[in-house]
Amino acid sequence: MFFNRAVARREGPFPLVVGMTGVKLGDRVLQIGCAHGGRLAAIAAKVGLSGRVMAIVPDVACAARVDKASARAGVLVETTVAPLTRLPADDAAFDLVIVDDVDGSFGALPAEDRDQTIRDAARVVRPGGRAMVIGATPRQGLSALFWRRPSGASLAASGRASEALETAGFRGVRTLAEREGLVFIEGIKPRQAPGGESGRA
Repeated sequence: MFFNRAVARREGPFPLVVGMTGVKLGDRVLQIGCAHGGRLAAIAAKVGLSGRVMAIVPDVACAARVDKASARAGVLVETTVAPLTRLPADDAAFDLVIVDDVDGSFGALPAEDRDQTIRDAARVVRPGGRAMVIGATPRQGLSALFWRRPSGASLAASGRASEALETAGFRGVRTLAEREGLVFIEGIKPRQAPGGESGRA
């Protein structure tokens, strides 16, 4: 018991999220939306100063949540308030794009806006890079009676995230895990563009 607690303290409170994203030192990560600033700060701590973490969020309140969590953790996160359908980022600029739908806010967007955001995510991910949608799974048993449901239906939990990723051109789309109330769905951007043109590695 003591050993487990010691490990948890060393790894921080979000080892599941960090582990499932598979980020490593020097990675470039873009997160769309932010339901919990602490999770994003933990990812930023993992990529370190040699990497880059950017958060594109829909409003000032969400940006303040990211900034507060980043300052508390002592990590650097670039925060930008912008429409999620037009990501202010260069082509192939990131190794990983995360769509944070844990609070259901992304799933609550009109379908055309969700699809456009995923298509733009494909644009900013490098060939061979990944996109991941993180959502909340429905609670079971007694905990469901006391759980305040998110305002929108989680795109990841509904199964529509996989379809959106595949439609945007991601391959190998799969559900990595459903644990601790979260579901992780991942797709990989092909290294070769349709028509045989090689993408940048």
